[in-house]
Amino acid sequence: MSNVCLDNNFPNLYCFLMKSVYFFLVLLCVFSSCKKEETLSIDREDLFSLDIGRLEDQLGLYDLQDDRGRPRADLAMRDGFFYITDAIGQKVVQFNSYGQLLFMIYNEETNPPPLSLKPLELGGIVTRWAASYPFREPGLITVDSRKHIYVQDLLPPERRGFDRENQALLESTILHFDAEGRFVEYLGQEGIGGTPFPRVEDIYVSVRDELAVVCRLPTGWNVYWFDSKGALLYSIRIANDAVPLPPDWPTVIPSLDAVVAAPDERKLYLKVDYYRDTFDESTNTRTGNENDSSMLWIMNVEDGSWDDRVELPFYEYSYTENNRRQTIQMFYSLLGIIRGGRIFLSIPVEGGYSLLIMSAGGSEHSQGFIKVDDDELQFNAFDLSGDGILSALLVDDWKAKLVWWRTDRIVGGEIAP
Repeated sequence: MSNVCLDNNFPNLYCFLMKSVYFFLVLLCVFSSCKKEETLSIDREDLFSLDIGRLEDQLGLYDLQDDRGRPRADLAMRDGFFYITDAIGQKVVQFNSYGQLLFMIYNEETNPPPLSLKPLELGGIVTRWAASYPFREPGLITVDSRKHIYVQDLLPPERRGFDRENQALLESTILHFDAEGRFVEYLGQEGIGGTPFPRVEDIYVSVRDELAVVCRLPTGWNVYWFDSKGALLYSIRIANDAVPLPPDWPTVIPSLDAVVAAPDERKLYLKVDYYRDTFDESTNTRTGNENDSSMLWIMNVEDGSWDDRVELPFYEYSYTENNRRQTIQMFYSLLGIIRGGRIFLSIPVEGGYSLLIMSAGGSEHSQGFIKVDDDELQFNAFDLSGDGILSALLVDDWKAKLVWWRTDRIVGGEIAP
């Protein structure tokens, strides 16, 4: 196990919150290649839908207002199979791309006995089965190449702790199930059976089925990197005053927006947005902040060094006010990284999301649009597979829809298999 600790500049949390305003701006997108201006298209494929409810083939997405900011459901797609967590229903389910329920791991105290699934028994051979586990609020989920399932869950209050040094509540564990849905072990900060994690932002599987757990604390970000057997390999700490700055830059305020693990290398991708102060020229007093630039930093997990950085372009929104053309430059969000270091960025726009897909070095990029209707925004969860398939769980007032966009068909010839 190795530990990495970094130190530098404090991110402006006010700027971080201001970025959420952009999610409500209205703009029109076309799918085009920024390099050749050729039009590309990605059709949305609606695969199947699920009713809202408590039965095994339903999702309990009733109350979607969670003031703690925790996901009510999460999605992972692996080899055409969809794995979904249901925090309200306290279960994990798997469907194929035709919408057939294949298995369910569920809390017996909060779910009725399944009608269409058989109990999972040792030595038994079943194709559609159910197993019990006392989930509390299963949230984030990821699946490795062995079809092993990792689920973030909250601990009961009596098992939680508090990190006084970092002023963080230790409340989460990562549950490990094998491909048959049998519980293997739980992971904490030190590995199997370890100390609970602070707030978990996301979990990723990487090269050789290693697992990365990305946590956020008041003092910064922690990443815990485990091998496929649950042993801790690396513990990376990125302090709030350690967010990197390019050399010889003017005075800017950095804000670490996201940390994502690569699916095929021991690397972390850190998206950092930079702001600059604005001043009233007549009085020379500070009036606020404005966007300056955005950078993707690539860290070598094994030694904590910076391998590379990629400058990210703005999304530009133009409008007319008082007969004058105005343009606003907005930051993209980091949607994910696929094999070969291809970068996926997104931003909400009218009628869906605008995408920007960039090459590893940032020299080539394609801009596009994916359609999501307004009535499907009661709740949504996205998953980007390692080979570039973008899947989503979209929820309206009555149903939860499973859809995907075959973005892998655009980049498939240029990424590793």
